[in-house]
Amino acid sequence: MSSPPTLTGAQVLARALKLQGVTAVFGIVGIPVVDVAEAIQAEGIRFLSFRNEQSCSYAASAWGYLTQTPGVCLVVSGPGVVHALAGLVNSQVNTWPLVLIGGSCETTLEGSGAFQECKQVEMCRPYTKYAERPPTAQHIPLVVERAFRHALVGRPGASYIDLPADYIQGHVAAETVLASVYARPVFAQADPADIARAAELLSSAKRPLIIVGKGAAYARAEEEVRGLVDVYQAPFLPTPMGKGVVPDGHPRNASSARSLALKSADVILVLGARLNWILHFGRRFHPQAKIVQVDVCAEEIGTTGQVEVALQGHLPLVVRQLTQALKAPFVENPDANDYVQALVGHAAANAQKQEAKYHSSALPMTYHRAFYEIKQKLPEDVVLISEGANTMDIARTVYDFQEPRRRLDCATFANMGVGLGFAIAAQVHYPEAHVVAIVGDSAFGFSAMELETAVRSHLPLVIIVINNNGIYFGLEQHEYEELERQGRLPATALRPDIRYEMFAEAVGGKGYLVSTPEELSKAVEASLQHKGLSLINCLIAPGGYQKLDFAWMAK
Repeated sequence: MSSPPTLTGAQVLARALKLQGVTAVFGIVGIPVVDVAEAIQAEGIRFLSFRNEQSCSYAASAWGYLTQTPGVCLVVSGPGVVHALAGLVNSQVNTWPLVLIGGSCETTLEGSGAFQECKQVEMCRPYTKYAERPPTAQHIPLVVERAFRHALVGRPGASYIDLPADYIQGHVAAETVLASVYARPVFAQADPADIARAAELLSSAKRPLIIVGKGAAYARAEEEVRGLVDVYQAPFLPTPMGKGVVPDGHPRNASSARSLALKSADVILVLGARLNWILHFGRRFHPQAKIVQVDVCAEEIGTTGQVEVALQGHLPLVVRQLTQALKAPFVENPDANDYVQALVGHAAANAQKQEAKYHSSALPMTYHRAFYEIKQKLPEDVVLISEGANTMDIARTVYDFQEPRRRLDCATFANMGVGLGFAIAAQVHYPEAHVVAIVGDSAFGFSAMELETAVRSHLPLVIIVINNNGIYFGLEQHEYEELERQGRLPATALRPDIRYEMFAEAVGGKGYLVSTPEELSKAVEASLQHKGLSLINCLIAPGGYQKLDFAWMAK
């Protein structure tokens, strides 16, 4: 009589992930999770092996945002989990679904100084919605299902699964493995009474404004939000990652008159955005502005001030309810409205100032001139990642998007190091699209070795390093040498003119060094035509040592 079939814990986990619809896993293997990665691959799931746990956890985080399903990250025990906390916290703060799976030491050796022993469940719990170790290997599918459910349902976020080495390598009878089901999100509409109150308030508004956050992009609410804007005809203001939910080219886009819109509006409809640092905590709104906030999470509504009407529910459903309740524009002829015309005039004046910056003939190039040259060559459907302080902040004002989820940056958590991880995840998700990462030279240093990951994974990324020799601002060669000789180098200084393009060539990609607009334009065009990885090292004006001042900083 033959023995009943058995499965390793690694196989049990891989099958549980496949049941949850996982098609890609990001990670770094080592003892004890090599067997897990192999079992994942055996199930037909793509495993993308990175060089640093921060980068693979960021990639999984971005995957959750782009796909509306939990990104999965697999790392080794101890230090692996510690490094992957970066993506775990990023997902939790940005409210993107992620499941981190960490190997851990054998259960029988806990407390005795085992290899890479670490209190991983306790360490991850403050930064997750769910953190657990299965009680037995047979329970792995149930814990996977719960982790996915917590990551998806309500306000999305992060989950952690701890997988001891003896579970991974041990065998269990297949018939004893507990069954699980596919975890699905649950969607709800807002209270109809609250919808009526919101519609009444919006209908009586003289100077309404719609703020479109990245939550609207994540929720796939573009059809509904565009319908609302077309019916209600109010100006709208996208947050950086809310760009494209309504096309930037829409006539009601108030991005170029942002400050005036925020301080003028009497009723503000907030769709999938939090009143956090990105929106100045609501402190730059008109003092008497009435806020209607739509969010899937009740606890998020009104966290930084009084909300007139709270609409809790799934954004596409709630926006559809609102549109049906409104049925008409806020005024009979919005194009002739003084408020709308003031925003249009302000936007036109700002656009004229911006245009002048694009055509600066100064050498080395300014940020604006470099970004303008890049913009002329990018296809309309480009997927753009921007990272770095000045690089990201200025890029937010330059590039337009007509579709959602085509622009990624540090978002709410404002962390450095996301660039290449985000770019890799985006290229896997959008295999036919051009994915371009525009990163500062300091930011590039956080994840530079993932160039090799991209080449090994056959991903035709275009990386543009905006090189100003420093963090925020850099120094000219002679300034650097003089201050170095005096032992007074600023903490923000990096070595001038580092040959970043050679990093790409070292791992099998193409590299370009550019210092003029003409060289940059040609390099971007060549990179977009190249079938493999390209990196453009773009030298711009260092800026010199100066006081830091960014638009988001409190005044």
